[in-house]
Amino acid sequence: MSDIVNNTFITFTEGPLIGKSLHSLWLRERLSDKKHLDQINLQRLYEPSLLDENIYIEKFLHKGNNLMIIFSDGETGNFSIKDILDEVYQHDIFPKKKQWKENILKKSYHNYKSLKTSLELTIDMLRNFHLFGFVILTHMSKKKGAVIKFAETLGPVRSTNFGKYFDVISKPNPNDLAYTALGLSPHTDNPYRKPVPGIQLLHCIVNDAEGGNSTLVDGLKITNYLKKNEKHYFDILTSVEILFHFADKDVVLQNWGRLIELDSKNNFKQIRFSGRLDYVPALNPEQLTLFYQARKRLYELCTSKDFMINFRLESGMLVMFDNHRLLHGRTKYDPSSGNRHLQGCYIEHDVVEGKLRRLLIK
Repeated sequence: MSDIVNNTFITFTEGPLIGKSLHSLWLRERLSDKKHLDQINLQRLYEPSLLDENIYIEKFLHKGNNLMIIFSDGETGNFSIKDILDEVYQHDIFPKKKQWKENILKKSYHNYKSLKTSLELTIDMLRNFHLFGFVILTHMSKKKGAVIKFAETLGPVRSTNFGKYFDVISKPNPNDLAYTALGLSPHTDNPYRKPVPGIQLLHCIVNDAEGGNSTLVDGLKITNYLKKNEKHYFDILTSVEILFHFADKDVVLQNWGRLIELDSKNNFKQIRFSGRLDYVPALNPEQLTLFYQARKRLYELCTSKDFMINFRLESGMLVMFDNHRLLHGRTKYDPSSGNRHLQGCYIEHDVVEGKLRRLLIK
């Protein structure tokens, strides 16, 4: 049974919601019949701010997983206790993100041809991306533009001053070091943008050169390590905001942010790391000394084999990774030994999360 308190709250005295009190107006806003909610887009058909704030509960019946309520304005609602539980305790259909283990690469490869014919395998691929921050697709087309075609099966592509897509090749007078044959230490892309691009895709058209392996680093795992083992470094890396700056011929981009950003619950949210682009403000000497020590330690961890994986993208392969969680890089390569050409683009987190959520609740 459940008790009504002043007709404004339901307080549950048993079952999974025991001890929880629910406001009558909160429940009234969640009526989901055709009169109150569009059944296709799930948007309300009325303005909730215009409801009588003194609405109360005239009658209710709680039996098993069902809750029936008659409100003082004459409307009746039928609620699922499970749905209420999911919202009250903020349950999500997404699993909790996992930091990497040694065998992560074995779980990362997905056959693109199979994905095109299997909804279950597509869900598995997107779920793994959510869990680990990246996936690698094989058996894709080797043609230019394939990265855009795949990205747009998920959602819209985000254009930047580099264009809708960018070609990662060695070329003269580049506006970014990615367009050279140099090795690139682990970094996140575009920390100078507002907002920072959420997800990056890189498709290999050809990779016949010696060297040029791809690297990925799990920023979540590094953050957890610092929090547990080197708290003084963790504290300053999560508290000091620094300036990220990039100058192109037609635009100058700047953004402030922490190297490691936490959410409102002090859990990992985002890592920004690009040593060629960051400028720490003129803090007092003691703070700067500690900051520089912490940034160096962060670099050491990012380049350590304990946190980095190394793999080779061959022609017809694509890697998609979370640019807020993972750092990426590459080993140097010899352009005289063969061609190396990757095409890349950006999409946002809501694209992939929205796609997965829709597939899971069908």
